[in-house]
Amino acid sequence: MTEMNYDLVVIGGGINGAGVARDAAGRGLRVLLCEQDDLARYTSSSSTKLIHGGLRYLEYYDFKLVRHALLEREVLLRGAPHIIWPLRFILPHHRDLRPRWMIRLGLFLYDHIGGRKLLPKSWSVDLKKHVSGEALSDEFTRGFEYSDCWVQDSRLVVLNARDAADRGAEIKLHTTCTDLTAADDHWLVEITDNASKAVSTVTSRAVVNAAGPWVESVQKLQVRNKVEHGVRLVKGSHIVVNKLFDHEYTYIFQNADGRVLFAVPYEQQYTLLGTTDIEVTGDPATVEIEQREIDYICESVSEYFKKPVSAADVVWSYTGVRPLFDDAAANASKVTRDYVIHLSESGPPLVSIFGGKITTFRKLSEEVIDMILPRLPELEKSAKRKAWTATSTLPGGDMPDADFDRFVKTTQVQYPWLPEPLLTDYTRNYGTLINSLLGDAKHTDDLGVHFGGDLYEAEVRHLVKHEWASCADDILWRRTRKGLHVPQDTASRLDDWLKTECNSTA
Repeated sequence: MTEMNYDLVVIGGGINGAGVARDAAGRGLRVLLCEQDDLARYTSSSSTKLIHGGLRYLEYYDFKLVRHALLEREVLLRGAPHIIWPLRFILPHHRDLRPRWMIRLGLFLYDHIGGRKLLPKSWSVDLKKHVSGEALSDEFTRGFEYSDCWVQDSRLVVLNARDAADRGAEIKLHTTCTDLTAADDHWLVEITDNASKAVSTVTSRAVVNAAGPWVESVQKLQVRNKVEHGVRLVKGSHIVVNKLFDHEYTYIFQNADGRVLFAVPYEQQYTLLGTTDIEVTGDPATVEIEQREIDYICESVSEYFKKPVSAADVVWSYTGVRPLFDDAAANASKVTRDYVIHLSESGPPLVSIFGGKITTFRKLSEEVIDMILPRLPELEKSAKRKAWTATSTLPGGDMPDADFDRFVKTTQVQYPWLPEPLLTDYTRNYGTLINSLLGDAKHTDDLGVHFGGDLYEAEVRHLVKHEWASCADDILWRRTRKGLHVPQDTASRLDDWLKTECNSTA
């Protein structure tokens, strides 16, 4: 029998790929994850940054999806309290759209079908008295308040990959899978280093195709077990404007086209607005936000706010392509957000993942490994344990009782010299890993080169050493969102520094 390099090769470094790699490595499998670009480079860093059940999916009777997502919401909150935290949402009642009784019924279901324990229930609010009503047009007098959660989406991906690596997985970024060949009991996986163009072939008992928008491209690399399922690429875009309100509530607005839009407090100084649903063709890597999307978002939210929002207010925007399972829905906004997992019927196991939400990635990952192991009895027998991630924490999340506020107070005592904004930033991004980042520092001068805003050399070195950051974009827009807070020339200065100082000493 051929000696295997790996038990599992995972193709794709988005949230599903990182989650699968983590789950498998934690069960003792030898894992390789290869990603053609950076972790969370595309879809997984372009979400609305919410861990939520999807209130609007109740209208499509997708109760299974909503229940699973709501159950996962609190699992993830306990496992990563530094990068996931509760939000209270305000849904103003629009008298020309859904009736109040329908919204009440939907929120009652939302409160009860997901086993809510940590988060407060929903209730009605008088917007003439509630602080959230101050920013809204006077016509909106009644509304509803309910709970969901915020997530730093790209950090969720990175921390899953880091945990996978800590458990023995090998993470190869900027590495493309260029060929898949099935042997009798294993796969020959050809991978190409994007920089050097060096090509190598590894053997693996199983392969997981978690390539997201490129899932069909990976499928075409092999001829056995052709999959009939297809992927439907739907673009979602967001805009960021200077903050529109001075409170911590998030708005969810009903729109006349049946969709909803969110207005989320973002990075202290801003408001995040989105999203859109537009079908796309062509290379997902080249998709950009269109003016019609900006106009759509601005016009839709301006119906609710006292102060209209225009395209001139946009300070940043981003777009991502959702690789949704093609369920033949006529309208892109009605395409299911649930996932479909396809396991090859014969030969070495090949799993292809279609669709999914960031909220349900952990459950998806668990199901993938549970599907693969029975096809590999010897591996299943030797696996260290069964499903395990539901009760584990992600790196930095191991704080007593998942109590983030208590952890912050303890950290303030430990690092009294750390300015409050920097303390907040580090504890939110790194949790208990703040000790590794700061090392023996006793003053901000000990943090090294100051690149502007709250970005210091100590953090950059930490991201390069522990989180695979290799360029300014990795650091400013995916490992952090400091790109919104630093001078315009920071990216070029940071890239120059990385090429010289950090690459030679990190």
